[in-house]
Amino acid sequence: MSLLAVRSLYAGYGQGDVLHGIDVDVAAGGVTAVLGSNGAGKTTLLRAVTGMVDHRGEVTLQGRRIDKTPTEDIARLGVAHVPEGRGTFVHLTTEENLRLGAYSRRDRPGVAADFDRVYQYFPRLAERRAQQAGTLSGGEQQMLAIGRGLMLRPKLVVMDEPSFGLAPLVVEEIYRILRDVSAAERMGILLVEQNAVIALQLADHACVLETGRVVMSGTAQEVRADESIRRAYLGL
Repeated sequence: MSLLAVRSLYAGYGQGDVLHGIDVDVAAGGVTAVLGSNGAGKTTLLRAVTGMVDHRGEVTLQGRRIDKTPTEDIARLGVAHVPEGRGTFVHLTTEENLRLGAYSRRDRPGVAADFDRVYQYFPRLAERRAQQAGTLSGGEQQMLAIGRGLMLRPKLVVMDEPSFGLAPLVVEEIYRILRDVSAAERMGILLVEQNAVIALQLADHACVLETGRVVMSGTAQEVRADESIRRAYLGL
Protein backbone atom coordinates (compact mmCIF):
# COMPACT_ATOMS: atom_id res chain seq x y z
CA MET A 1 0.00 0.00 0.00
CA SER A 2 1.28 3.46 -0.90
CA LEU A 3 1.82 6.04 1.82
CA LEU A 4 0.05 8.57 -0.41
CA ALA A 5 -2.26 7.54 -3.23
CA VAL A 6 -3.90 10.09 -5.53
CA ARG A 7 -6.55 8.79 -7.92
CA SER A 8 -8.52 10.59 -10.65
CA LEU A 9 -7.76 13.99 -9.14
CA TYR A 10 -9.33 17.07 -10.66
CA ALA A 11 -8.54 20.46 -9.15
CA GLY A 12 -8.66 24.10 -10.04
CA TYR A 13 -9.66 27.62 -9.18
CA GLY A 14 -13.13 29.04 -9.69
CA GLN A 15 -14.95 27.46 -12.62
CA GLY A 16 -12.00 25.87 -14.43
CA ASP A 17 -10.00 22.72 -13.73
CA VAL A 18 -6.22 22.87 -13.83
CA LEU A 19 -5.71 19.15 -13.14
CA HIS A 20 -7.51 16.51 -15.19
CA GLY A 21 -7.62 13.02 -13.68
CA ILE A 22 -4.19 12.84 -12.03
CA ASP A 23 -2.85 9.59 -10.49
CA VAL A 24 0.25 9.79 -8.26
CA ASP A 25 1.76 7.53 -5.57
CA VAL A 26 4.38 8.10 -2.90
CA ALA A 27 5.89 5.20 -0.95
CA ALA A 28 6.93 5.37 2.69
CA GLY A 29 10.59 6.34 2.58
CA GLY A 30 10.25 7.09 -1.13
CA VAL A 31 10.51 10.23 -3.23
CA THR A 32 8.17 10.96 -6.13
CA ALA A 33 9.18 13.90 -8.33
CA VAL A 34 6.57 15.86 -10.26
CA LEU A 35 8.08 17.44 -13.36
CA GLY A 36 6.71 19.73 -16.03
CA SER A 37 6.91 23.19 -17.48
CA ASN A 38 5.50 26.30 -15.83
CA GLY A 39 1.71 26.20 -15.82
CA ALA A 40 1.52 22.41 -16.04
CA GLY A 41 -0.33 22.17 -12.69
CA LYS A 42 2.48 21.02 -10.41
CA THR A 43 1.82 23.48 -7.58
CA THR A 44 -1.94 22.92 -7.89
CA LEU A 45 -1.32 19.21 -7.29
CA LEU A 46 0.45 19.94 -3.99
CA ARG A 47 -2.27 22.35 -2.95
CA ALA A 48 -4.96 19.77 -3.72
CA VAL A 49 -3.18 17.08 -1.70
CA THR A 50 -3.03 19.45 1.28
CA GLY A 51 -6.64 20.59 0.88
CA MET A 52 -5.84 24.15 -0.18
CA VAL A 53 -7.81 24.23 -3.45
CA ASP A 54 -11.13 22.83 -4.61
CA HIS A 55 -10.69 19.30 -5.89
CA ARG A 56 -12.48 16.09 -6.79
CA GLY A 57 -11.15 12.56 -6.72
CA GLU A 58 -9.57 10.35 -4.12
CA VAL A 59 -6.56 11.18 -1.94
CA THR A 60 -5.54 8.65 0.71
CA LEU A 61 -2.82 8.76 3.36
CA GLN A 62 -1.92 5.31 4.70
CA GLY A 63 -5.24 4.07 3.33
CA ARG A 64 -7.30 6.83 4.96
CA ARG A 65 -9.28 9.22 2.77
CA ILE A 66 -8.15 12.82 3.30
CA ASP A 67 -9.67 14.48 0.23
CA LYS A 68 -12.56 15.90 2.31
CA THR A 69 -10.32 16.84 5.24
CA PRO A 70 -9.51 20.48 6.17
CA THR A 71 -5.93 21.61 5.63
CA GLU A 72 -5.14 21.99 9.34
CA ASP A 73 -6.35 18.44 10.03
CA ILE A 74 -4.27 17.08 7.15
CA ALA A 75 -1.24 18.64 8.83
CA ARG A 76 -2.17 16.98 12.12
CA LEU A 77 -2.30 13.63 10.30
CA GLY A 78 1.38 14.11 9.39
CA VAL A 79 1.54 15.99 6.09
CA ALA A 80 4.01 18.90 6.05
CA HIS A 81 3.96 21.48 3.27
CA VAL A 82 7.17 23.30 2.30
CA PRO A 83 5.88 25.94 -0.12
CA GLU A 84 7.58 27.72 -2.96
CA GLY A 85 9.18 30.89 -1.61
CA ARG A 86 9.93 29.14 1.70
CA GLY A 87 7.29 30.91 3.78
CA THR A 88 9.85 32.18 6.28
CA PHE A 89 8.60 34.43 9.06
CA VAL A 90 11.34 36.98 8.56
CA HIS A 91 10.95 38.93 11.82
CA LEU A 92 11.11 35.81 14.00
CA THR A 93 14.30 33.99 14.95
CA THR A 94 15.34 30.70 13.44
CA GLU A 95 14.24 28.85 16.57
CA GLU A 96 10.89 30.64 16.69
CA ASN A 97 10.26 29.65 13.06
CA LEU A 98 11.01 26.03 13.90
CA ARG A 99 8.69 26.13 16.90
CA LEU A 100 5.84 27.19 14.62
CA GLY A 101 6.30 23.92 12.73
CA ALA A 102 5.30 22.05 15.88
CA TYR A 103 2.25 24.22 16.63
CA SER A 104 -0.19 21.30 16.46
CA ARG A 105 1.85 18.98 18.69
CA ARG A 106 1.23 18.50 22.41
CA ASP A 107 4.18 16.23 23.24
CA ARG A 108 6.58 18.79 24.69
CA PRO A 109 9.44 16.33 25.36
CA GLY A 110 9.18 15.13 21.77
CA VAL A 111 9.23 18.69 20.44
CA ALA A 112 12.35 19.46 22.48
CA ALA A 113 14.06 16.34 21.11
CA ASP A 114 13.11 17.32 17.57
CA PHE A 115 14.90 20.64 17.88
CA ASP A 116 18.08 18.63 18.42
CA ARG A 117 17.15 16.33 15.55
CA VAL A 118 16.65 19.23 13.10
CA TYR A 119 19.87 20.90 14.25
CA GLN A 120 21.73 17.64 13.60
CA TYR A 121 20.46 17.58 10.04
CA PHE A 122 21.10 21.32 9.58
CA PRO A 123 24.05 22.40 11.75
CA ARG A 124 23.96 25.88 10.23
CA LEU A 125 20.53 26.43 11.71
CA ALA A 126 21.91 25.55 15.14
CA GLU A 127 24.58 28.20 14.69
CA ARG A 128 21.90 30.74 13.78
CA ARG A 129 19.13 29.69 16.16
CA ALA A 130 18.87 33.17 17.74
CA GLN A 131 19.31 35.06 14.46
CA GLN A 132 16.40 36.82 12.78
CA ALA A 133 15.27 34.57 9.94
CA GLY A 134 15.09 37.41 7.44
CA THR A 135 18.85 37.88 7.70
CA LEU A 136 19.64 34.28 6.70
CA SER A 137 20.96 33.47 3.24
CA GLY A 138 18.61 31.96 0.66
CA GLY A 139 20.01 28.49 1.25
CA GLU A 140 19.69 28.83 5.01
CA GLN A 141 16.09 29.99 4.66
CA GLN A 142 15.34 26.92 2.54
CA MET A 143 16.94 24.72 5.20
CA LEU A 144 14.77 26.50 7.77
CA ALA A 145 11.62 25.87 5.72
CA ILE A 146 12.45 22.16 5.53
CA GLY A 147 13.39 22.05 9.20
CA ARG A 148 10.09 23.71 10.12
CA GLY A 149 8.29 20.97 8.20
CA LEU A 150 10.28 18.27 10.00
CA MET A 151 9.19 19.69 13.37
CA LEU A 152 5.74 18.29 12.58
CA ARG A 153 7.23 14.76 12.63
CA PRO A 154 5.61 14.20 9.24
CA LYS A 155 4.84 10.97 7.47
CA LEU A 156 4.83 12.91 4.19
CA VAL A 157 6.44 16.17 3.07
CA VAL A 158 5.19 17.97 -0.03
CA MET A 159 7.81 20.36 -1.38
CA ASP A 160 7.52 23.05 -4.04
CA GLU A 161 10.67 24.10 -5.94
CA PRO A 162 13.21 23.74 -3.10
CA SER A 163 16.13 24.50 -5.44
CA PHE A 164 14.71 27.79 -6.75
CA GLY A 165 17.23 30.63 -6.64
CA LEU A 166 19.94 28.63 -4.90
CA ALA A 167 23.54 27.99 -5.89
CA PRO A 168 24.26 24.46 -7.20
CA LEU A 169 26.43 23.49 -4.22
CA VAL A 170 23.69 24.56 -1.78
CA VAL A 171 21.11 22.57 -3.77
CA GLU A 172 23.33 19.47 -3.63
CA GLU A 173 23.68 19.84 0.14
CA ILE A 174 19.94 20.23 0.68
CA TYR A 175 19.11 17.26 -1.53
CA ARG A 176 21.69 15.10 0.24
CA ILE A 177 20.03 15.92 3.56
CA LEU A 178 16.58 15.16 2.17
CA ARG A 179 17.81 11.79 0.95
CA ASP A 180 19.21 11.00 4.41
CA VAL A 181 16.05 12.10 6.22
CA SER A 182 13.73 10.17 3.93
CA ALA A 183 15.73 6.96 4.28
CA ALA A 184 16.32 7.24 8.03
CA GLU A 185 12.75 8.13 8.98
CA ARG A 186 10.73 6.32 6.28
CA MET A 187 9.31 9.71 5.36
CA GLY A 188 7.72 10.07 1.95
CA ILE A 189 8.40 13.13 -0.20
CA LEU A 190 6.23 14.50 -3.00
CA LEU A 191 8.57 16.87 -4.79
CA VAL A 192 7.73 19.53 -7.36
CA GLU A 193 10.94 20.65 -9.02
CA GLN A 194 11.89 22.66 -12.08
CA ASN A 195 15.43 21.28 -11.96
CA ALA A 196 14.56 17.90 -13.45
CA VAL A 197 18.12 16.60 -13.46
CA ILE A 198 18.67 16.88 -9.71
CA ALA A 199 15.08 15.85 -8.94
CA LEU A 200 15.55 12.57 -10.80
CA GLN A 201 18.78 11.95 -8.90
CA LEU A 202 16.85 12.12 -5.62
CA ALA A 203 13.58 10.49 -6.68
CA ASP A 204 12.81 6.81 -7.11
CA HIS A 205 9.62 7.56 -9.05
CA ALA A 206 8.53 10.47 -11.21
CA CYS A 207 5.61 11.73 -13.21
CA VAL A 208 5.56 14.41 -15.88
CA LEU A 209 2.63 16.81 -16.14
CA GLU A 210 1.60 18.70 -19.24
CA THR A 211 -1.42 21.03 -19.18
CA GLY A 212 -2.76 19.28 -16.09
CA ARG A 213 -2.41 15.71 -17.30
CA VAL A 214 0.16 12.99 -16.63
CA VAL A 215 2.01 12.34 -19.87
CA MET A 216 4.51 9.89 -18.37
CA SER A 217 4.90 8.07 -15.06
CA GLY A 218 7.39 5.46 -13.91
CA THR A 219 10.62 4.91 -12.08
CA ALA A 220 13.06 7.80 -12.11
CA GLN A 221 15.35 5.68 -14.27
CA GLU A 222 12.59 5.05 -16.83
CA VAL A 223 11.67 8.74 -16.99
CA ARG A 224 15.33 9.75 -17.29
CA ALA A 225 15.85 7.28 -20.14
CA ASP A 226 12.87 8.46 -22.21
CA GLU A 227 14.22 10.37 -25.20
CA SER A 228 11.33 12.83 -25.46
CA ILE A 229 11.56 13.64 -21.75
CA ARG A 230 15.31 14.07 -22.02
CA ARG A 231 14.90 16.60 -24.82
CA ALA A 232 11.99 18.51 -23.31
CA TYR A 233 12.95 18.63 -19.63
CA LEU A 234 16.54 17.53 -19.14
CA GLY A 235 18.22 19.41 -21.97
CA LEU A 236 20.03 16.25 -23.07
